[in-house]
Amino acid sequence: MDAVSLGDFVVRRVSESESDALVGIDVVAIEGDTERQASIRRWCQQGLVIAAEDASGLLGYCVAEYTFFEQGFVTMLMVTPSARGRGVGHRLLDAVAASCTTPKLFTSTNVSNQPMQRLLQRAGWSPVGLLHGLDEGDPELFYLCRPQVGPMRP
Repeated sequence: MDAVSLGDFVVRRVSESESDALVGIDVVAIEGDTERQASIRRWCQQGLVIAAEDASGLLGYCVAEYTFFEQGFVTMLMVTPSARGRGVGHRLLDAVAASCTTPKLFTSTNVSNQPMQRLLQRAGWSPVGLLHGLDEGDPELFYLCRPQVGPMRP
């Protein structure tokens, strides 16, 4: 994916060397979650991360993997608190869908995460299932986006 200008910010693929910068904008990683920090580094090494940035720096990032029943799955979507409500998450989801190499692209969020559910609905994703047992007392709601699949991309 080449950098794509989307108004006041750009969406682009992240290089491996930028993992520390991503850790610095991830609210979970900043709080010292070493598992999240390691995941961010692994995702960057594997070339799975796209990010949105403006003149002030990184605004958010999104990770798509292809290990969910051999379909695309948005593993992580993180937007810095100061950039929320500006369309960053929506543009990141659109970019992932545009670059998806499978007929289906899924994601999930906790039932308690109402902002993410609203974002997914605005972005045209459809709820497709509910899974109990991952987070006790807070089921996981799964969503589906049917991206326009083009030629296979590396």
